[in-house]
Amino acid sequence: MRLATWNVNSIRARSEDVVAWMARHEIDVLAMQETKCSDDQFPVMSFIAHGYDVAFHGTGGYNGVAIASRIGLDDVHKGFDGQPQFDGTSEARAISASCGGVRVWSLYVPNGRAPGDPHLDYKLEWLDTLSGVMQLELTHDPAAQIALAGDWNVAPTDADVWDPEYFAERTHTSEAERAAFDAFSEAGYLDSAGPFTPGPGTYTFWDYTAGRFAKNEGMRIDFALCSPALDDRVHDAFVDVAARAAKGASDHAPLVLDVSSD
Repeated sequence: MRLATWNVNSIRARSEDVVAWMARHEIDVLAMQETKCSDDQFPVMSFIAHGYDVAFHGTGGYNGVAIASRIGLDDVHKGFDGQPQFDGTSEARAISASCGGVRVWSLYVPNGRAPGDPHLDYKLEWLDTLSGVMQLELTHDPAAQIALAGDWNVAPTDADVWDPEYFAERTHTSEAERAAFDAFSEAGYLDSAGPFTPGPGTYTFWDYTAGRFAKNEGMRIDFALCSPALDDRVHDAFVDVAARAAKGASDHAPLVLDVSSD
């Protein structure tokens, strides 16, 4: 199985580029974030035409998640138990499905915006609730095949940002956010791509402004955290920086994992 995760930053604007990329790299399953469309706007036919089933969860605006698979797409769930709301709204930030025997999640963790912003409290509560749910999954079934793939909006170490001092007074790198991210490893999930994509200097996001991409001033904030049973099967991974360099590209690059047969 070749599993990928990609913040596509508007699937309607990039659907043909995304499916062409999937075909070129022989992607079996793609978790997408920031689709920026409601369910009735999702470009389903672009995926069907290339042999992919697709499940999606979106309400418009800046959120939205989806999973495309050519190896099965069953038991689709939108959101997770106890998912926190913001201002009374449950945002479209999580979807999961069974794909080729693996429970794949596409996660778009709230941004947090700025220290002291209510969105940061929301982000921390969202991560805390999700980690509790995922810990229960492994407690009930330690052999479960689970991939928590997505845009986590957290850079877990200083090596995951181009300049730690620049981010010292910003979100994504605060102690609280990093602790919330680390809770997933404490629950048993592993950064399965990490051993194959060592830093510093390996990033998955580069802001559009200030020539960040050309200067490789980026952040590593996209991850696939895998259960132990699935992590044992991951034998390679890479960040496709070339996809970020393409004309009209998303500001994120896709992260790809190769998973051996069980």
